[in-house]
Amino acid sequence: MTSFRALFPLAITAALVSAPAAAADLYRPGPAYAAAPFSGYNWNGAYVGVNLGYQWGKVTNWGSAEPSGVAGGGQIGYNWHVHPNWVLGIEADIQASGANDTFAAYKFSNPWFGTVRGRAGYAFNNLLVYGTGGLAFGELRGETFGLSESHTNAGWTAGVGAEFGFAQNWSAKVEYLYVDLSNNNFTITGVPNGYHFGVLRAGINYHF
Repeated sequence: MTSFRALFPLAITAALVSAPAAAADLYRPGPAYAAAPFSGYNWNGAYVGVNLGYQWGKVTNWGSAEPSGVAGGGQIGYNWHVHPNWVLGIEADIQASGANDTFAAYKFSNPWFGTVRGRAGYAFNNLLVYGTGGLAFGELRGETFGLSESHTNAGWTAGVGAEFGFAQNWSAKVEYLYVDLSNNNFTITGVPNGYHFGVLRAGINYHF
């Protein structure tokens, strides 16, 4: 009996020491949570596409001649995704246009136009909102009494747009441009004439 009483305190002490170790063995925390890597839409690289829209405007220095009509064509460009949210780019496009109007005995039309523009935008993952501006050029044609005269006018353009990436290599866009084609001297009118107009269009791009 005496030896048991002597060993009892030692047994209690050993139990108290081993209990925390046993509890630690029962609780084993899992691996720390690791966030999934960012996999946002990548706007970087070349693209090509088509567009269709409507234009309306006014011939300068010639009454109320206001050529308007459907316009459509193609574009090609390149984007630099310079920051997770910022995109810079350059784009060129060429358009066929049905814009025309008759004032008095004169008919004016804009058979085609094109632009070369810079773009700068902010990307919300697969939605890109951007501003754009640069060089514009196009043909202004005047006709009266069987006579026809055409000039290729240069000018400038500026606008805004939004582009939505709906698949890995595909995006759709809506864009508004203001285009100002500067004056050229027309013999049939006797005054310098130009053409300024707005164009609202939708398009689709394939990204390489």
